[in-house]
Amino acid sequence: MNYQIAVRALCEFTAKQGDLDLRFTPSPTALEGIAGHAQVTARRGAGYEREVALEGTFSALTVRGRADGYDPQRNRLEEIKIFRGDLSRQPANHRLLHWAQAKVYGWLLCQTRGLAEIELALVYFDVLSQKETLLIERHRADELRQFFEAQCTRFLAWAEQEMSHRAQRDLALHALKFPYGEFRHGQRQLAEATYKAACTGTVLMAQAPTGIGKTLGTLFPLLKAMPGQQLDKLFFLAAKTSGRRLALDALQTLQRSGADQVRVLELIARDKACEHPDKACHGESCPLARGFYDRLPAARQAALAHPQLDQATLREVALTHDVCPYYLSQEMARWADVVIGDYNYYFDVSALLHGLTLTNQWRVCVLVDEAHNLLERARSMYSAELDQRDFKGLRAKAPAQLHKSLSRIQRCWNELHRDQAGEYRVLAELPQALIGALQQLVSAVTDYLGENPTGVDAAVLNAYFQAMHLCRMAELFGEHSLVDCTLLPSAGSARGKVSRLCLRNVIPAPFLAPRLAQARSCVLFSATLSPRRFYADTLGLPSASAWIDVDSPFRGEQLQVQLARHISTRYQDRERSLAPIVALLADQYRRRQGNYLAFFSSFDYLQQVAALFAECHPDVPFWQQTRGMQESAREAFLARFESDGRGIGFAVLGGAFAEGIDLPGNRLIGAFVATLGLPQVNPVNEQLRARMEAVFGSGYDYTYLYPGLQKVVQAAGRVIRTTQDEGVIHLIDDRFARAQVRRLLPSWWEVRS
Repeated sequence: MNYQIAVRALCEFTAKQGDLDLRFTPSPTALEGIAGHAQVTARRGAGYEREVALEGTFSALTVRGRADGYDPQRNRLEEIKIFRGDLSRQPANHRLLHWAQAKVYGWLLCQTRGLAEIELALVYFDVLSQKETLLIERHRADELRQFFEAQCTRFLAWAEQEMSHRAQRDLALHALKFPYGEFRHGQRQLAEATYKAACTGTVLMAQAPTGIGKTLGTLFPLLKAMPGQQLDKLFFLAAKTSGRRLALDALQTLQRSGADQVRVLELIARDKACEHPDKACHGESCPLARGFYDRLPAARQAALAHPQLDQATLREVALTHDVCPYYLSQEMARWADVVIGDYNYYFDVSALLHGLTLTNQWRVCVLVDEAHNLLERARSMYSAELDQRDFKGLRAKAPAQLHKSLSRIQRCWNELHRDQAGEYRVLAELPQALIGALQQLVSAVTDYLGENPTGVDAAVLNAYFQAMHLCRMAELFGEHSLVDCTLLPSAGSARGKVSRLCLRNVIPAPFLAPRLAQARSCVLFSATLSPRRFYADTLGLPSASAWIDVDSPFRGEQLQVQLARHISTRYQDRERSLAPIVALLADQYRRRQGNYLAFFSSFDYLQQVAALFAECHPDVPFWQQTRGMQESAREAFLARFESDGRGIGFAVLGGAFAEGIDLPGNRLIGAFVATLGLPQVNPVNEQLRARMEAVFGSGYDYTYLYPGLQKVVQAAGRVIRTTQDEGVIHLIDDRFARAQVRRLLPSWWEVRS
């Protein structure tokens, strides 16, 4: 058995040393990188060879990759690197890594073509000046062979360890049994569909009721499929912390049941993992960056002693070895079998897991938990927004080198909305002048950071990152998005208008579809994925994707679903609805005392009902969700739902308590949903509706009805969590009686008027 590794991955493992240092320059965008490579290779002669596929072996190791270019006339192999800023400030360990890659490619080419010697060139291409800097060395083939073998030897012990791990992992997974005596009702159906999707390489949409154990019902079959399908990794992507926790718990259960050879890693955001948020990511500032690569091998080996590297465990390992926890987690993503993280780790524009999958040519399966959330999250990933107020005062905080760019931005921004009469308008095309000014600022700040890596005010740096993201999204702009300008109040300014510019993604399908296709299989699962066509269209699922609507284990008699069809919660009827809603809540509570959740469309609506409820029924306990609730306050809110408790929790539909919480038994015996959950009718949503209508022909349903009812069903799903639970749901709005709406409610509900 041979262990296969990419040239880049081999060199990153063996040739990186010294400090973790992110000061040199921000990376060019992916499109800038592609364009830069194309510009460099286009300048070469007619016989120049591009993307030269190479492969070589040493002992049990197979090394392969694509060299950027080879000029047969000069006998020169080129390793092209795209950069921004001052090349003289490039850290020595970066240059060392680049030479290592060039030398490995050099030997592979010499071996393949029988060359006795070769000229190697590092070609640094500056995206700003469009100039090349060439660093050239000539090497004999035997020198390069020795270098290649030295790198392979350094990696070989690790490779043999990894091959042994893979064999033991697959053996354990072959023998793995379901950890409980039997599947729950519907869980086997879900597991079988998931296993089949992995074996046939298809995308599966699985709508499965809350309470059947969807997390375990998808993880178990994919682990079983790993040996037969020769899968390298399984990615479990969650929208919320609670989803990650459920996955960690399910995997721990499976590890105790025989999957003890499976390595599990939890990825968390950088701001949550950083031990020194007041320090910069380089050795002269942060002690955990100093000598990072020198201490990384020991930390990496120690991390593998833990089958489950959750946030706390990984932090403990990192700090024991004096390395940064966040960047240790990035390293361990290469060696884990199951990686648990947020959606953005695979679907974002610069996603870590997707990038590693492409670089290492992994075979992966992707699980998307609570997949109904992916639409809005993906829209956010591929949107960008700038507030002119964040840029107005920057000249006073910025170094003189940036003043010209900042002034140009203000001129272009003012010109953009100079003749705008209404508060909101959609632009017919990208504002190229303003985007050009923002690109100029990005270049200016990048140049300045090359000379002064710690000398920029935080507000300037924040504006820089925002501008960079908007420029990147502008490169990807198309009919899937729109660009709009909103006039804003200009506090403390008498100098006219200010505005907010937004490149707003409407349909993320063009961005998500290639990510779904890259995986061997993807399983998107949720209790609310209806209607199927809506999610398939907006998320970019292939036409051959599979669908399963898992049978519910619950019986209609477990849940009383009551329609309050005499009440309207439309905005214009809100005031008239307060008294009837208060009466309904109190009447239900007095008929059966216990814990209830009451959901409203907004905090304002919630507070109006709560105020009247407190006035009319002071003897009934209730507690409220508040704006910007911290985690400790959320925990206190949920702690009120004790077994055999009494009271009503007031919450906002679509918020922290409307999904992802589990209150089984009599911790929660009922819910009130005082809204259809329809998004607000406003200029932005009306533009979304128009775009959806133009593309799919179902503008109102795709923008308002389907997203709204999904929130209602998710919130109502908090009530019945097990086959023993009993409860009541009051759907408060006359529109719930409409046939079109009723069809979107779960089929097992028995709705009573």
